Amino acid sequence: MRSGGYVALLLIGTAALDAGRASAGPPYVTDDPEPTDAGKWEVYGFGTGTAFRHGSDGESGFDINYGGAKDLQLSAVVSLAYQRDDGDRSHTGLADTEVGGKYRFLHQQPGSWMPDVSLFPKILLPTADHRFGSGKVGLTLPIWAQKDFGAWSLFGGGGWTLNPGADNRDYGYGGIALTRQVTRTLSLGGEVYHQSADAIDSRSSTSLGLGASWQVAPKWSIIGSGGPLIEHRATAGEYAVYLALELHD
Repeated sequence: MRSGGYVALLLIGTAALDAGRASAGPPYVTDDPEPTDAGKWEVYGFGTGTAFRHGSDGESGFDINYGGAKDLQLSAVVSLAYQRDDGDRSHTGLADTEVGGKYRFLHQQPGSWMPDVSLFPKILLPTADHRFGSGKVGLTLPIWAQKDFGAWSLFGGGGWTLNPGADNRDYGYGGIALTRQVTRTLSLGGEVYHQSADAIDSRSSTSLGLGASWQVAPKWSIIGSGGPLIEHRATAGEYAVYLALELHD
């Protein structure tokens, strides 16, 4: 997800949602293996974007997660996409919709190096118009792992995405993140994330990010992350940001 007009989209997402929450995973691009607790909800009103030398793009919307059963999370992401070029022309439209399920099949144990491990397949439904989507069904297949060490959490993984459409390429991705619970309500962390080229005329990208999660009320958190892209910046972008208001049951 990318933007520089991300600010306007963020306002749309947060105002419309009036909700949001995360532990690991959001606000980081790198996900974690922990599913939402059974019978509970986690909802994010988010805005995310990438700034380019001659424009920007991004998305804003809702990331909705429900604990369908023990170790099983059901998820859906519905969002608007945004794009602005160097002529200051902007375009907004519905993005592709994501639906998926995260299943944790391994659990970390005290005194063991065994981490939590989950699969999180998602189907990308072609709800976007031609500017923001290929009009074809996509699929992404990642695996994520996490190990906690007291107040520290180390998580990461990666996967592969089927990305059909004219001039598109299937691509791989992966990342690693480290977070620390600084106080009862504040968590800080950082990540490194890499993605291979997703189109014939694009290049791979590598980003660095710093993130924070601040619980401002018993069921509400403000989360965000941002940082530079350090590879092929002319095509991949110069920096990226994510900001969300989070509600957890």
